[in-house]
Amino acid sequence: MVEERKLEEGMGLALSGGGFRATLFHVGSLWRLNELGLLKKIDRISSVSGGSITAGVLGLRWRKLKFDSNDVAANFNDEVVKPLQAFCSLDIDVTAGIAGILSIFKRISDMVISKYDENLFHRATLQDLPSESEGPRFVFCSTSLQTGVNVRFSKPYMADYRIGKIDAPKISLATAVAASSAFPPFLSPVILTLNVNDWKSMEGADLFGDKKLRSRMILTDGGVYDNLGLEPVWGRYKTVLVSDAGAPLELKEDPSLLWHNQLLRALGIITEQTRALRKRKLIEEYIGKARSGTYWGIKTDINDYNLDDALVKDNKLTKSLSSMRTRLDKFADIEQGHLINWGYALADAALRKHVYPQASKPKELPLSAFPL
Repeated sequence: MVEERKLEEGMGLALSGGGFRATLFHVGSLWRLNELGLLKKIDRISSVSGGSITAGVLGLRWRKLKFDSNDVAANFNDEVVKPLQAFCSLDIDVTAGIAGILSIFKRISDMVISKYDENLFHRATLQDLPSESEGPRFVFCSTSLQTGVNVRFSKPYMADYRIGKIDAPKISLATAVAASSAFPPFLSPVILTLNVNDWKSMEGADLFGDKKLRSRMILTDGGVYDNLGLEPVWGRYKTVLVSDAGAPLELKEDPSLLWHNQLLRALGIITEQTRALRKRKLIEEYIGKARSGTYWGIKTDINDYNLDDALVKDNKLTKSLSSMRTRLDKFADIEQGHLINWGYALADAALRKHVYPQASKPKELPLSAFPL
Protein backbone atom coordinates (compact mmCIF):
# COMPACT_ATOMS: atom_id res chain seq x y z
CA MET A 1 0.00 0.00 0.00
CA VAL A 2 1.41 3.40 0.95
CA GLU A 3 3.83 4.59 3.60
CA GLU A 4 2.31 4.69 7.10
CA ARG A 5 1.22 8.12 8.32
CA LYS A 6 -1.04 9.50 11.00
CA LEU A 7 -4.56 9.32 9.71
CA GLU A 8 -6.91 12.30 9.79
CA GLU A 9 -10.46 12.42 11.01
CA GLY A 10 -12.59 12.57 7.91
CA MET A 11 -14.11 10.42 5.20
CA GLY A 12 -12.78 9.38 1.83
CA LEU A 13 -14.60 7.65 -1.00
CA ALA A 14 -12.90 5.54 -3.69
CA LEU A 15 -14.63 4.85 -7.01
CA SER A 16 -13.15 1.97 -8.98
CA GLY A 17 -12.64 1.45 -12.67
CA GLY A 18 -14.69 -0.67 -15.03
CA GLY A 19 -15.81 1.38 -18.03
CA PHE A 20 -19.45 2.44 -18.33
CA ARG A 21 -20.36 -0.48 -16.07
CA ALA A 22 -18.49 1.27 -13.27
CA THR A 23 -19.83 4.71 -14.21
CA LEU A 24 -23.41 3.50 -13.79
CA PHE A 25 -22.81 1.33 -10.72
CA HIS A 26 -21.24 4.31 -8.95
CA VAL A 27 -24.21 6.49 -9.87
CA GLY A 28 -26.31 4.15 -7.74
CA SER A 29 -23.77 4.27 -4.91
CA LEU A 30 -23.69 8.08 -4.91
CA TRP A 31 -27.47 8.22 -5.10
CA ARG A 32 -27.76 6.30 -1.83
CA LEU A 33 -24.96 8.27 -0.17
CA ASN A 34 -26.82 11.46 -1.03
CA GLU A 35 -30.11 10.19 0.40
CA LEU A 36 -28.37 9.29 3.66
CA GLY A 37 -26.86 12.77 3.93
CA LEU A 38 -23.36 11.29 3.68
CA LEU A 39 -22.34 12.61 0.27
CA LYS A 40 -21.85 16.14 1.57
CA LYS A 41 -19.75 14.83 4.48
CA ILE A 42 -17.11 13.23 2.25
CA ASP A 43 -13.76 15.04 2.32
CA ARG A 44 -12.14 13.46 -0.73
CA ILE A 45 -13.34 11.43 -3.70
CA SER A 46 -10.66 9.46 -5.50
CA SER A 47 -11.41 7.73 -8.78
CA VAL A 48 -10.01 5.77 -11.68
CA SER A 49 -11.25 4.94 -15.16
CA GLY A 50 -15.04 4.59 -15.39
CA GLY A 51 -15.32 5.90 -11.84
CA SER A 52 -13.65 9.12 -12.94
CA ILE A 53 -16.42 9.77 -15.45
CA THR A 54 -18.93 9.70 -12.58
CA ALA A 55 -16.69 11.73 -10.29
CA GLY A 56 -16.01 14.30 -13.00
CA VAL A 57 -19.71 15.03 -13.49
CA LEU A 58 -20.32 15.13 -9.74
CA GLY A 59 -17.41 17.52 -9.27
CA LEU A 60 -18.42 19.86 -12.05
CA ARG A 61 -22.06 19.93 -10.91
CA TRP A 62 -21.30 20.11 -7.19
CA ARG A 63 -22.01 23.84 -6.82
CA LYS A 64 -25.42 23.32 -8.45
CA LEU A 65 -26.52 20.70 -5.93
CA LYS A 66 -29.11 22.10 -3.53
CA PHE A 67 -28.45 20.50 -0.15
CA ASP A 68 -31.20 20.86 2.43
CA SER A 69 -30.91 20.97 6.23
CA ASN A 70 -30.38 17.18 6.24
CA ASP A 71 -27.51 17.45 3.73
CA VAL A 72 -29.59 15.84 0.98
CA ALA A 73 -29.49 17.31 -2.53
CA ALA A 74 -33.01 17.14 -3.93
CA ASN A 75 -31.78 17.86 -7.46
CA PHE A 76 -29.15 15.07 -7.50
CA ASN A 77 -31.08 13.17 -10.16
CA ASP A 78 -31.25 16.14 -12.54
CA GLU A 79 -27.69 17.34 -12.05
CA VAL A 80 -25.80 14.04 -11.85
CA VAL A 81 -27.87 10.98 -12.77
CA LYS A 82 -29.51 12.16 -15.97
CA PRO A 83 -26.36 13.59 -17.63
CA LEU A 84 -24.47 10.38 -16.92
CA GLN A 85 -27.28 8.19 -18.20
CA ALA A 86 -27.39 10.23 -21.40
CA PHE A 87 -23.63 9.91 -21.84
CA CYS A 88 -23.69 6.14 -21.24
CA SER A 89 -26.22 5.91 -24.08
CA LEU A 90 -23.51 6.93 -26.54
CA ASP A 91 -20.91 4.86 -28.39
CA ILE A 92 -17.66 6.49 -27.33
CA ASP A 93 -14.88 3.95 -27.81
CA VAL A 94 -15.80 2.77 -31.34
CA THR A 95 -16.55 6.21 -32.76
CA ALA A 96 -13.42 7.69 -31.16
CA GLY A 97 -11.41 4.70 -32.35
CA ILE A 98 -12.52 5.02 -35.97
CA ALA A 99 -11.97 8.79 -35.96
CA GLY A 100 -8.53 8.37 -34.41
CA ILE A 101 -7.49 5.73 -36.93
CA LEU A 102 -8.62 7.89 -39.85
CA SER A 103 -7.00 11.06 -38.53
CA ILE A 104 -3.43 11.94 -39.45
CA PHE A 105 -2.98 14.49 -36.68
CA LYS A 106 -4.93 13.11 -33.70
CA ARG A 107 -4.77 9.97 -31.55
CA ILE A 108 -7.74 7.93 -30.37
CA SER A 109 -7.30 9.43 -26.89
CA ASP A 110 -7.66 12.92 -28.39
CA MET A 111 -11.01 11.88 -29.81
CA VAL A 112 -12.11 10.52 -26.44
CA ILE A 113 -11.18 13.84 -24.83
CA SER A 114 -13.29 15.64 -27.43
CA LYS A 115 -16.26 13.37 -26.69
CA TYR A 116 -15.95 13.97 -22.95
CA ASP A 117 -15.68 17.71 -23.45
CA GLU A 118 -18.55 17.94 -25.95
CA ASN A 119 -21.02 15.86 -23.94
CA LEU A 120 -20.07 16.33 -20.29
CA PHE A 121 -17.53 18.98 -19.36
CA HIS A 122 -17.91 21.81 -21.88
CA ARG A 123 -14.39 23.27 -21.66
CA ALA A 124 -14.26 23.11 -17.87
CA THR A 125 -10.84 22.74 -16.28
CA LEU A 126 -9.68 21.31 -12.97
CA GLN A 127 -10.02 24.85 -11.63
CA ASP A 128 -13.79 24.64 -12.10
CA LEU A 129 -14.03 21.94 -9.44
CA PRO A 130 -15.17 22.98 -5.94
CA SER A 131 -12.62 24.31 -3.47
CA GLU A 132 -12.25 22.37 -0.24
CA SER A 133 -14.39 24.94 1.57
CA GLU A 134 -17.21 24.16 -0.87
CA GLY A 135 -17.06 20.39 -1.13
CA PRO A 136 -14.80 17.34 -1.36
CA ARG A 137 -11.48 17.34 -3.15
CA PHE A 138 -11.80 15.35 -6.36
CA VAL A 139 -8.71 13.34 -7.31
CA PHE A 140 -8.54 11.67 -10.73
CA CYS A 141 -5.88 9.00 -10.93
CA SER A 142 -3.91 8.00 -14.00
CA THR A 143 -0.77 5.88 -14.47
CA SER A 144 2.51 7.08 -15.94
CA LEU A 145 3.93 4.77 -18.60
CA GLN A 146 7.27 6.51 -17.99
CA THR A 147 7.70 6.36 -14.21
CA GLY A 148 5.21 3.59 -13.49
CA VAL A 149 3.48 5.40 -10.64
CA ASN A 150 0.13 6.99 -9.86
CA VAL A 151 -0.39 10.43 -11.42
CA ARG A 152 -2.96 12.53 -9.56
CA PHE A 153 -5.06 15.31 -11.06
CA SER A 154 -6.91 17.66 -8.70
CA LYS A 155 -7.74 21.33 -8.38
CA PRO A 156 -4.84 22.20 -6.03
CA TYR A 157 -2.21 20.29 -8.00
CA MET A 158 -1.30 17.50 -10.37
CA ALA A 159 1.58 15.28 -9.39
CA ASP A 160 3.81 12.38 -10.22
CA TYR A 161 5.69 11.94 -6.95
CA ARG A 162 8.89 10.94 -8.75
CA ILE A 163 8.84 14.04 -10.96
CA GLY A 164 7.16 16.68 -8.78
CA LYS A 165 3.94 18.66 -8.95
CA ILE A 166 2.27 21.53 -10.77
CA ASP A 167 0.15 23.81 -8.59
CA ALA A 168 -3.33 24.90 -9.73
CA PRO A 169 -3.10 23.11 -13.11
CA LYS A 170 -5.13 24.57 -15.97
CA ILE A 171 -5.67 21.15 -17.51
CA SER A 172 -9.14 20.47 -18.89
CA LEU A 173 -11.42 18.22 -16.88
CA ALA A 174 -11.99 16.16 -20.02
CA THR A 175 -8.24 15.54 -20.31
CA ALA A 176 -7.91 14.49 -16.66
CA VAL A 177 -10.84 12.07 -16.94
CA ALA A 178 -9.55 10.70 -20.26
CA ALA A 179 -6.09 10.15 -18.75
CA SER A 180 -7.74 8.26 -15.90
CA SER A 181 -9.86 6.13 -18.26
CA ALA A 182 -7.35 5.50 -21.06
CA PHE A 183 -7.75 1.73 -21.13
CA PRO A 184 -4.72 0.13 -22.80
CA PRO A 185 -4.01 -0.50 -25.56
CA PHE A 186 -7.07 0.85 -27.38
CA LEU A 187 -7.75 4.19 -25.63
CA SER A 188 -4.19 4.73 -24.46
CA PRO A 189 -2.01 6.73 -24.16
CA VAL A 190 -2.98 10.30 -23.29
CA ILE A 191 0.02 12.52 -23.96
CA LEU A 192 0.43 15.85 -22.18
CA THR A 193 2.83 18.55 -23.33
CA LEU A 194 3.80 20.73 -20.36
CA ASN A 195 5.99 23.69 -19.46
CA VAL A 196 9.05 22.40 -17.62
CA ASN A 197 9.13 25.58 -15.51
CA ASP A 198 5.65 24.93 -14.08
CA TRP A 199 6.91 22.01 -12.02
CA LYS A 200 7.96 22.15 -8.38
CA SER A 201 10.03 19.56 -6.61
CA MET A 202 8.58 17.58 -3.70
CA GLU A 203 9.69 14.93 -1.26
CA GLY A 204 10.70 11.79 -3.14
CA ALA A 205 10.96 13.54 -6.53
CA ASP A 206 14.17 11.81 -7.58
CA LEU A 207 13.46 12.53 -11.27
CA PHE A 208 12.71 16.23 -10.97
CA GLY A 209 15.93 17.08 -12.80
CA ASP A 210 14.84 15.23 -15.94
CA LYS A 211 13.42 18.00 -18.14
CA LYS A 212 12.15 15.53 -20.71
CA LEU A 213 9.85 13.98 -18.12
CA ARG A 214 8.65 17.44 -17.06
CA SER A 215 7.88 18.42 -20.64
CA ARG A 216 5.97 15.36 -21.83
CA MET A 217 3.86 12.91 -19.84
CA ILE A 218 2.63 9.64 -21.38
CA LEU A 219 -0.32 8.32 -19.42
CA THR A 220 -2.56 5.29 -19.33
CA ASP A 221 -5.57 4.12 -17.33
CA GLY A 222 -5.42 4.76 -13.58
CA GLY A 223 -6.62 1.22 -12.99
CA VAL A 224 -3.29 -0.16 -14.19
CA TYR A 225 -1.73 1.15 -10.97
CA ASP A 226 -4.71 0.94 -8.60
CA ASN A 227 -8.04 -0.26 -9.97
CA LEU A 228 -9.86 0.59 -6.74
CA GLY A 229 -8.73 4.22 -6.82
CA LEU A 230 -7.95 3.66 -3.16
CA GLU A 231 -4.52 5.11 -2.52
CA PRO A 232 -5.33 8.86 -2.32
CA VAL A 233 -7.92 8.25 0.42
CA TRP A 234 -6.32 5.23 2.08
CA GLY A 235 -3.22 7.17 3.07
CA ARG A 236 -5.14 10.03 4.69
CA TYR A 237 -8.49 9.27 6.33
CA LYS A 238 -9.70 7.11 9.20
CA THR A 239 -12.99 6.42 7.44
CA VAL A 240 -12.83 4.97 3.94
CA LEU A 241 -15.73 3.95 1.71
CA VAL A 242 -15.10 1.91 -1.43
CA SER A 243 -17.49 1.39 -4.33
CA ASP A 244 -16.00 -1.31 -6.55
CA ALA A 245 -17.43 -2.14 -9.96
CA GLY A 246 -14.48 -4.29 -10.94
CA ALA A 247 -15.15 -8.01 -11.21
CA PRO A 248 -12.76 -10.89 -10.44
CA LEU A 249 -11.02 -12.35 -13.45
CA GLU A 250 -13.13 -14.89 -15.30
CA LEU A 251 -12.00 -18.49 -15.63
CA LYS A 252 -10.76 -19.36 -19.12
CA GLU A 253 -10.19 -23.06 -19.66
CA ASP A 254 -8.91 -22.48 -23.17
CA PRO A 255 -7.30 -19.03 -23.33
CA SER A 256 -6.33 -17.61 -26.70
CA LEU A 257 -2.76 -18.22 -27.84
CA LEU A 258 -2.70 -15.11 -30.03
CA TRP A 259 -0.08 -12.70 -28.70
CA HIS A 260 -2.35 -9.66 -28.32
CA ASN A 261 -5.00 -11.71 -26.50
CA GLN A 262 -2.34 -13.15 -24.23
CA LEU A 263 -1.15 -9.62 -23.46
CA LEU A 264 -4.66 -8.50 -22.50
CA ARG A 265 -5.15 -11.62 -20.40
CA ALA A 266 -1.85 -11.02 -18.60
CA LEU A 267 -2.83 -7.40 -17.93
CA GLY A 268 -6.12 -8.62 -16.48
CA ILE A 269 -4.33 -11.07 -14.18
CA ILE A 270 -1.92 -8.39 -12.94
CA THR A 271 -4.76 -5.95 -12.34
CA GLU A 272 -6.80 -8.56 -10.48
CA GLN A 273 -3.92 -9.53 -8.20
CA THR A 274 -3.06 -5.96 -7.20
CA ARG A 275 -6.76 -5.19 -6.63
CA ALA A 276 -7.14 -8.31 -4.48
CA LEU A 277 -4.14 -7.35 -2.34
CA ARG A 278 -5.49 -3.86 -1.70
CA LYS A 279 -8.96 -5.18 -0.95
CA ARG A 280 -7.59 -7.80 1.47
CA LYS A 281 -5.61 -5.20 3.39
CA LEU A 282 -8.64 -2.90 3.52
CA ILE A 283 -10.94 -5.62 4.88
CA GLU A 284 -8.33 -6.64 7.46
CA GLU A 285 -8.22 -3.09 8.79
CA TYR A 286 -12.01 -2.89 8.94
CA ILE A 287 -12.15 -6.15 10.90
CA GLY A 288 -9.28 -5.11 13.18
CA LYS A 289 -10.91 -1.72 13.87
CA ALA A 290 -7.80 0.07 12.60
CA ARG A 291 -10.05 1.90 10.20
CA SER A 292 -13.78 2.47 9.86
CA GLY A 293 -15.93 2.49 6.76
CA THR A 294 -17.20 -0.18 4.41
CA TYR A 295 -16.71 -1.81 1.02
CA TRP A 296 -19.28 -2.88 -1.54
CA GLY A 297 -18.49 -4.50 -4.87
CA ILE A 298 -20.49 -5.42 -7.91
CA LYS A 299 -19.81 -9.12 -7.28
CA THR A 300 -20.58 -8.90 -3.55
CA ASP A 301 -23.33 -11.19 -2.28
CA ILE A 302 -25.79 -8.80 -0.67
CA ASN A 303 -26.96 -11.62 1.61
CA ASP A 304 -23.51 -11.58 3.24
CA TYR A 305 -24.38 -8.29 4.97
CA ASN A 306 -26.95 -10.23 7.02
CA LEU A 307 -29.56 -7.49 6.79
CA ASP A 308 -33.07 -8.87 7.17
CA ASP A 309 -34.47 -5.89 5.27
CA ALA A 310 -31.98 -5.62 2.41
CA LEU A 311 -33.59 -4.10 -0.66
CA VAL A 312 -33.00 -7.18 -2.80
CA LYS A 313 -31.81 -10.75 -2.45
CA ASP A 314 -29.04 -12.31 -4.49
CA ASN A 315 -30.40 -13.87 -7.64
CA LYS A 316 -29.42 -14.88 -11.16
CA LEU A 317 -29.79 -11.32 -12.44
CA THR A 318 -27.69 -9.65 -9.74
CA LYS A 319 -24.96 -12.26 -10.17
CA SER A 320 -24.87 -11.60 -13.92
CA LEU A 321 -24.17 -7.87 -13.60
CA SER A 322 -20.49 -8.30 -12.74
CA SER A 323 -19.90 -9.92 -16.13
CA MET A 324 -21.31 -6.97 -18.07
CA ARG A 325 -18.87 -5.45 -20.51
CA THR A 326 -16.59 -2.63 -19.38
CA ARG A 327 -16.44 -0.81 -22.71
CA LEU A 328 -17.43 2.79 -23.32
CA ASP A 329 -20.26 1.84 -25.65
CA LYS A 330 -24.01 2.27 -25.55
CA PHE A 331 -25.74 0.75 -22.52
CA ALA A 332 -29.45 0.15 -23.02
CA ASP A 333 -31.97 1.59 -20.55
CA ILE A 334 -32.51 -1.77 -18.89
CA GLU A 335 -28.76 -2.32 -18.47
CA GLN A 336 -28.37 1.13 -16.98
CA GLY A 337 -31.32 0.64 -14.66
CA HIS A 338 -30.05 -2.66 -13.33
CA LEU A 339 -26.51 -1.37 -12.73
CA ILE A 340 -27.67 1.81 -10.99
CA ASN A 341 -30.13 -0.10 -8.82
CA TRP A 342 -27.52 -2.71 -7.90
CA GLY A 343 -24.99 -0.04 -6.89
CA TYR A 344 -27.73 1.64 -4.83
CA ALA A 345 -28.85 -1.59 -3.14
CA LEU A 346 -25.32 -2.73 -2.26
CA ALA A 347 -24.33 0.72 -0.98
CA ASP A 348 -27.49 0.78 1.14
CA ALA A 349 -26.75 -2.63 2.66
CA ALA A 350 -23.07 -1.88 3.33
CA LEU A 351 -23.73 1.55 4.81
CA ARG A 352 -26.65 0.53 7.01
CA LYS A 353 -24.69 -2.47 8.28
CA HIS A 354 -21.33 -0.85 8.98
CA VAL A 355 -21.58 2.96 8.91
CA TYR A 356 -25.10 4.23 9.50
CA PRO A 357 -27.10 1.48 11.30
CA GLN A 358 -29.79 3.92 12.44
CA ALA A 359 -30.77 4.71 8.84
CA SER A 360 -34.15 3.54 7.60
CA LYS A 361 -34.60 1.17 4.70
CA PRO A 362 -35.51 2.98 1.45
CA LYS A 363 -39.05 2.45 0.24
CA GLU A 364 -37.90 1.20 -3.16
CA LEU A 365 -35.08 1.12 -5.66
CA PRO A 366 -34.47 4.50 -7.32
CA LEU A 367 -35.29 3.24 -10.83
CA SER A 368 -38.32 1.13 -9.99
CA ALA A 369 -38.99 0.29 -13.64
CA PHE A 370 -35.95 -2.02 -13.55
CA PRO A 371 -36.39 -4.34 -10.53
CA LEU A 372 -33.66 -6.71 -9.46
